Amino acid sequence: MTTDQIPDPAMPRPSLPHPRQIAPHLVALWPGFLLACLVAAAARFLSEHYGAPAMLMALLIGMAFNFLADHPKTAAGLEATSTSLLRLGVALLGFRLSLADLSELGWRSFAVVVGLMVATILFGLALSPLLKRRWRFGLLTGGSVAICGASAALAISAILPKSKQLEQDALFTVVAVTALSTLAMIFYPALFTMLGMNDAEAGFMIGATVHDVAQVVGAGYSVSDTAGDVATMVKLQRVVMLPVVLLAVLLLSGRGGDGAGSLRLPGFVLGFLACFALNSLGLVPAALADLASSLSQWLLLIAIAALGVRTSLAALFALGPRHFALILSETVFLLVMALAAMTLLLP
Repeated sequence: MTTDQIPDPAMPRPSLPHPRQIAPHLVALWPGFLLACLVAAAARFLSEHYGAPAMLMALLIGMAFNFLADHPKTAAGLEATSTSLLRLGVALLGFRLSLADLSELGWRSFAVVVGLMVATILFGLALSPLLKRRWRFGLLTGGSVAICGASAALAISAILPKSKQLEQDALFTVVAVTALSTLAMIFYPALFTMLGMNDAEAGFMIGATVHDVAQVVGAGYSVSDTAGDVATMVKLQRVVMLPVVLLAVLLLSGRGGDGAGSLRLPGFVLGFLACFALNSLGLVPAALADLASSLSQWLLLIAIAALGVRTSLAALFALGPRHFALILSETVFLLVMALAAMTLLLP
């Protein structure tokens, strides 16, 4: 922070808006919010009726409405939707997880999954400067490949210092990781079958290497019910590490606190941990947890639709092939390392 940005203690601090001012403010946000909801609904329709990835469809359809990104009636609502709803959606992801689910596969599987996650993120951080990309982009792509695809990319981008470049990097990551995850859903089951793996082994590999949760479920159950169950549990082991990675990102980016030894997690990370704890302790009825999980998916879809509207396809292409080369290399690295772990550590 520069000296001209430091607030003067003598100056009066801004007060909370008067209740009469809140309603007009919310009314001003509605057009952008409704636009994002419309795009999200169209993406969900395409996903349910034609099997298209909902996240990717929300981004692509949203980009078609980029001409409304700076419109006076929609700009404020789109910005609020792409930030506030994103954080709330990430927090509610905690209801998809519980310690009971994660303990079914045992400590060895979990240790391998954590090792693969750490190795993939470190690989992304190491490779990004070689491709002349910023370390933050390597962290963003490595985290999305290692954990849970688009959801992880959105969560990590919410932690990093805000900038227009970060927004473009996040959108590119979501598009690329969703596309690669869809290809993996198609080709990985056949690959693992060709390698002579049984259903449980194929399920582990699918859960450990496919990026997005939806594609993991689709690929796993395309092999068998056993493979689908194992793939889902392994994927949950990856997802549960999201708050740990977010904590590490806070420390790495220098946003962990004002003093040495202080650490302040963002509210949505604490919300994620709280939802996870409530679900693990069985304090939330299953029906309510399922409802919160579904709401989380909708909120993330609406938020990414708003992000799509706020960017242009030309801006994404301007990032260059090195962006895609990094995320493709991380995907291949994760696959090779998982194959090695299956052979050496999980006989």
